[in-house]
Amino acid sequence: MFLSTTLNSLLFAFLAQGSPLPSEHNRIGGVLICNDPNGQGHCEYTVYELEKCYDLPPELVNNAATFAPDDAPFYCYPYIMECGGICTSPTGCTMGAVNYEYEHKFNLTEVGWNKYITSFECHLNKTADASP
Repeated sequence: MFLSTTLNSLLFAFLAQGSPLPSEHNRIGGVLICNDPNGQGHCEYTVYELEKCYDLPPELVNNAATFAPDDAPFYCYPYIMECGGICTSPTGCTMGAVNYEYEHKFNLTEVGWNKYITSFECHLNKTADASP
């Protein structure tokens, strides 16, 4: 287990040096999108406005193996259709919420969504208000 943890730490350190990852990973709305896994290939990093849909740039439409939100209290829904499109898929038009904790954010090929993501929107995490 220790060897596995050490190798993973070294791998992430190596990837961080050679990838376009932003130096700060805690921006609300910050998302790294790349056409190859592990933040490689053609990448774009932007801090997106919440509650607004964004179509992926042409280079990344149906070709986004990395979809990595920053370590901040928000999540995004990747969609199979363009913004404003009508969902016609009988199985749904999103893979579900993706946040910093999502295990496949650096490799959507693991879940097959690298071929489908066309647009997305992000939302702030909401916590229950305990006050009366």
